[in-house]
Amino acid sequence: MSGGPPIGQGLSAPNGSPVEAGAGARAADTQVQAARPGPPPQSAPAGGPGPPLWLLLELTYRCPLHCVYCYNPTELASSAAELPTADWIRVLGEARALGAVQLGLSGGEPLVRDDLETIVGAAHGLGYYINLITSGVGMTETRIRALKAAGLDHIQLSFQDSTRELNDFLSSTHTFELKAKVAALIRRYDYPMVLNVVLHRLNIDHVDEILGMAEAMGAQYVELANTQYYGWAWLNREQLLPSRAQLERAEAATQRFRERVGGRMQIYFVVPDYFETRPKACMSGLGSVFLAVAPDGTAMPCHAARMLPGLDLPNVRESGIRAIWYDSPAFNRFRGEAWMKEPCRSCPERSRDFGGCRCQAYLLTGDADNADPVCDLSPHHALVTAAVARAERAAAAGAPAAQGAAGVAREHVLHFRDHRTSIPVVAGEPVTRR
Repeated sequence: MSGGPPIGQGLSAPNGSPVEAGAGARAADTQVQAARPGPPPQSAPAGGPGPPLWLLLELTYRCPLHCVYCYNPTELASSAAELPTADWIRVLGEARALGAVQLGLSGGEPLVRDDLETIVGAAHGLGYYINLITSGVGMTETRIRALKAAGLDHIQLSFQDSTRELNDFLSSTHTFELKAKVAALIRRYDYPMVLNVVLHRLNIDHVDEILGMAEAMGAQYVELANTQYYGWAWLNREQLLPSRAQLERAEAATQRFRERVGGRMQIYFVVPDYFETRPKACMSGLGSVFLAVAPDGTAMPCHAARMLPGLDLPNVRESGIRAIWYDSPAFNRFRGEAWMKEPCRSCPERSRDFGGCRCQAYLLTGDADNADPVCDLSPHHALVTAAVARAERAAAAGAPAAQGAAGVAREHVLHFRDHRTSIPVVAGEPVTRR
């Protein structure tokens, strides 16, 4: 994915309260939706879930970047053909009719789609608030002008680091200067300046410099998104998970910067799961407010749901959005509380955290019905504390962050996102290569 944390993961806002992801969109989407209403939503079935308020279209898995923490599937070589323009526009209309209001256009890199402006124009006509999540690669003045004319509301631009060396190493590209030029274009065309940087052991000690870069670029919103460990990040967890001391330094640096800049910038720090004792309310509960559609048309209640065994995910090529959202077994699988095991079933916090992340539960324990092992009430919590302990030992040994990018390459072989590669993700310890 070209930018941003998984939408709907918990964030630490300046006041410490949990908010939804998508920093720039948070600032204005209520007013925009009120000013640009769409068609009245269809009625929901009595007693059923509410509408899919958040729609994410992953338009393509193609991407010029090879980020080591990408949440896209690790078996990219087996991806099916992308949906054509007409199907994406049909999905937009069907979801809007159910009441969807906020739209994310992501990937991969959505700018590789020649029909991006057409899709944006269709979404604008339907009344969506439209957020483009991009690496910036492929953005030109001609394209940003066309996207502005089509009705794009918001652009979230990703950086990998504040230094050219690490930015380019982590994405296996030479894109740092290009991203800086795109940031200037975003400002020139009067978009909210929103920067996203995914944090991990290799760059979390650069938070001061990252925020300084954002300030120099005129950013209004910054999302410091600690890596969530699935997809390619799961394969690289042993090299990416920071130590607690690194996390505390980063949070302290963020708070000092907030105090210095005041209201000139809004900074959102995504709290990393592994250092918590209670799980996040992932997606506000699966099948509650969020619907993602993969490039091949697979509909998912979260970005990573394809990995969950036994979850027969529907496809928009064969089913309408209404049937997918309300009737499909996959979207109903983790709704409510009937699926919960102990300790979640009797936990007084179950209606607040919904048992946490199903993908994390599966990856760590082999059973998606288990309590998220981040929770210290989970019988599997030791799996998380053991992973953190290994990260602490690696940090104490000075590897790999202190060695820089070259040291990482020498001492710890990373899995770089590659569309030619298929590495199956299975439950248990992540794949490591030394």
